Amino acid sequence: SYCAIIFASVKMVRFSFALVSVFVAASASVSAFAPSSFSSTRQTLALRMSIDTGAKEPVKVGVIGCGRIGIVHLGAINKAPGVRPIVVSNPTVSKAENAAKTFGVPKFTSDAMEVIEDPEVDAVWICSPSQFHADQIKACAANGKHVFCEKPIATDLAETVEAINACNEAGVKLMIGLQRRFDPNFLRVKKAIEDKEVGDPIIIKTCSRDPSPPPYEYVKGGGGIFNDMAVHDLDMTRFLAGEDPMEILAVGSCHIDKSIEDLPGSEAFDTATCIVRYPGGVNAMVDVCRQSSYGYDQRAEVLGSKGMIATDNVYPNTAKIYRNDFTGNADMPFDFFLSRYFEAYVTETEAFCESLVNDSEVPCTGVDGLIALVMSLAADKSAAEHRWVKFSEIIEQVYCASPTECSLLVDSDVFPDGFKPVKSLSEMGTIVVPDVDSQKKEGSFMGKIK
Repeated sequence: SYCAIIFASVKMVRFSFALVSVFVAASASVSAFAPSSFSSTRQTLALRMSIDTGAKEPVKVGVIGCGRIGIVHLGAINKAPGVRPIVVSNPTVSKAENAAKTFGVPKFTSDAMEVIEDPEVDAVWICSPSQFHADQIKACAANGKHVFCEKPIATDLAETVEAINACNEAGVKLMIGLQRRFDPNFLRVKKAIEDKEVGDPIIIKTCSRDPSPPPYEYVKGGGGIFNDMAVHDLDMTRFLAGEDPMEILAVGSCHIDKSIEDLPGSEAFDTATCIVRYPGGVNAMVDVCRQSSYGYDQRAEVLGSKGMIATDNVYPNTAKIYRNDFTGNADMPFDFFLSRYFEAYVTETEAFCESLVNDSEVPCTGVDGLIALVMSLAADKSAAEHRWVKFSEIIEQVYCASPTECSLLVDSDVFPDGFKPVKSLSEMGTIVVPDVDSQKKEGSFMGKIK
């Protein structure tokens, strides 16, 4: 199954653990980063069992945010077995009410905290605007709720690490929504790589081109094309490579919407290209553009030592027209991500619910979301400075006095006592708050480091 493929893809442990560990001050005591005791919390997190039959009750879910992505997830939750939405929220309460009526949800509210603090809720889907994600994740952790959060976890690295560690210390699961990992086309490419159907990877290519550019208001303040668009492709190259990236070169330009040229940094780009270097001489190439003339263009290609595998775009149907002046698909590809990736959202939701019901590993972790953010920030820095950027240059900027007290030290000549920036991946230690699944698999954290 697609989920099985994802669960089997566990080749990136070294960088995944090292990446969070870099945020620990060298002088901080080990005990400061040991997870809090959460045996009593875990008991409250255990999904309820029927006393009479022993059968598992449905996972009861709350959804924060009833905008377009929240509606997509609600639709996916309604199709997923073993899960039931019981409360939704949106600041504009009429949207929450409409969503509740549409999807048969019994409760709705304008207050996200009412969802998070609801005693019946087992897990919370966070589909709110990005600037609220970190605080809502921390609130979920404090209330013993498992968390599914749309990317990004937060808008900067320090907040991202704090939110991840809040969940890990509380012993709750955290899954990040990188839905392309669950798309059957990309999963088939991943399987071909793992099964050596095309030999060893040499070149990985992805492209992402939107049908039409977003409005100026969306682009302004959105973090730029690498953070709000290319991040999915950058993550996909890591997913397909099965390795952790080393460095990146990125360039951007504006061809479609000249009105955005007055915006700062990569917000002024509507077109961008990245080259990512992976171990073993594997290179990945990403191109993104905010407009294509032929629908939503989402493809991947891997050249291997024994062949190549490539995906095509997804169409509403397989009908083709044959005339003396045209031969081809009768209709255009799906016109946007809501239709293109709906089944991926369903599979993604099912995978998280499966991890909750069976207490199994989360297939897309907080650290996966963290690394995706590091990659997009490095791309932004590369485009601004016109040079190759090592990913360690990004992660060395974060200092944590404790797991949930982190800050950015950018261009500073004054560093906190004990702060020692990590200059290469090989220097990273293993002192990190493990997530709840890692703790079960690896045993006691304190026992491990004694």
